[in-house]
Amino acid sequence: MKFGSFPLEQCEGAILAHSLKHGGVSIKKGQRLSGGDLQAIRQTGMEALVVAIPEAGDIDENRAAERLARALRMANVRIDTAGTGRVNLYAEADGLFQASRVIIDAINHVDPGITLATVDTKIPVNAGRMVGTVKIIPYMVAEASLIAAEKAAATGEALGVREFRARPVGVISTRLPHLKESIIRKTHSMLEKRLAASGSELTEEVVVDHATEAVVPELKRQIQHCEMIVLFGASAISDRRDVIPQAIERAGGELIRFGMPVDPGNLLLLAELDGKPVLGAPGCARSPAENGFDFILNRLMADIDVSGEEIAGMGVGGLLMEIGSRPQPRETVRRNGPLVSAVVLAAGQSRRMGDLNKLTIPVAGVPVVRQVVDAAAGSACERVVVVTGHQREDIAAALQPHSVIFAHNPNFADGLSTSLAAGIRALKPDCTHALILLGDMPGITSEMIDHFIDAAKEAPAGSILVATNNGKRGNPVLWPKSYFDALCGISGDTGARHLLGEYADRIVEIELGFAASLDLDTPDALEAYRARKEPVTGA
Repeated sequence: MKFGSFPLEQCEGAILAHSLKHGGVSIKKGQRLSGGDLQAIRQTGMEALVVAIPEAGDIDENRAAERLARALRMANVRIDTAGTGRVNLYAEADGLFQASRVIIDAINHVDPGITLATVDTKIPVNAGRMVGTVKIIPYMVAEASLIAAEKAAATGEALGVREFRARPVGVISTRLPHLKESIIRKTHSMLEKRLAASGSELTEEVVVDHATEAVVPELKRQIQHCEMIVLFGASAISDRRDVIPQAIERAGGELIRFGMPVDPGNLLLLAELDGKPVLGAPGCARSPAENGFDFILNRLMADIDVSGEEIAGMGVGGLLMEIGSRPQPRETVRRNGPLVSAVVLAAGQSRRMGDLNKLTIPVAGVPVVRQVVDAAAGSACERVVVVTGHQREDIAAALQPHSVIFAHNPNFADGLSTSLAAGIRALKPDCTHALILLGDMPGITSEMIDHFIDAAKEAPAGSILVATNNGKRGNPVLWPKSYFDALCGISGDTGARHLLGEYADRIVEIELGFAASLDLDTPDALEAYRARKEPVTGA
């Protein structure tokens, strides 16, 4: 491929490198130039263009991306159509995502213009979540490079989703005088929510005294018809000779590993009884926040054997975010501040707008949803995730050429909660906060978003930041990572309203003025907004 500034007479069939708007001629970057295009450009007085000119053996970016995607050996992963040199890869099942670093690194070492990126390995994903993307950076690549990348892709399974399998699970909780029954009930409820990802159910729920002799018979009984047992001690396991480990061994089980280099989650116990896994849960497993218990439970639900050696290797990446419920968080903010991703909810059906999709309606020449995404992209947010559903192609077209992360929600008709969950699940593992933005609130500016992020640096760990207009709560809302699991567990069409009520003592209100309550749900609201000379920027 030749790249640079060339005389117009050499540009027929070349690819325009930069969008052109000159003398009444408008051509988007990436377009292959025809003779008619060049004639129109010549009439504007231009004599040269910056273009990419194909050479013998070059493969177009879309063809190259699709070829590499189809060369990948994958399990339970769907290949999307190619566009702008990119092919996205989506999970086709609920399960645990796995990727081969060796194969993916080999592909990425072939040619800097050929790339394959995935989400982190060993994380749970839902069907429909984007798990990887093939991206060809230049407009075309040499076929020799592409063939080398295809050969690397064929050496083994590069990525896949290990599907979760539903199974009967038993839980045994022990009691001491200080432990409230309400905490035990909440613990069992939290375990049920974790099991729901695999379709598994609690078939046994038993509470016994915190004594080895009380636990042993329950273990022997439950193992007869459960495929896994989880034990919650009234007091944390502190040694292999403690109550729960001793009960497992006396029941005939074998301890595989006590203690893990994951915080929170250090006091986890993994054992085996009659060939079935038994988990001694750490205290943090009572919380919805991600912890070491999730690392092991997700692997087991995907029928992946977990060894003591593997647990010992979980230290890198094992230091997780603070749990919001800790009475004395050890660190108020990250040393370098929060890493915030914006989640723009743009999946709704705009029922109150009639036949119009309010998000794609132009105001001052710019689609409403684009105004929101522009604000997020121009802020200190590290990434922008846009959740699509209704008329997803129209939303994507309105946002071109923004390099946002699209998360499609096929269940958008089931309510706002499904889009919220889709957005949260599309976040990168290093994300510490999610700023939830509605796609029909164009009054929000980059400066307002930056104000949110600055406030998060000063707020106590676990704080939820909520925008207000004259003291009345609106949007956006900034959620720390410790609430992500809870956000994914919401159902219905009310968003996270009840969750805000549950954690009312952790809310920090951020006054933004009118922008916090401005949304364009009705034709009247839209017309009133259009009538304003300038977009609302807050009080």
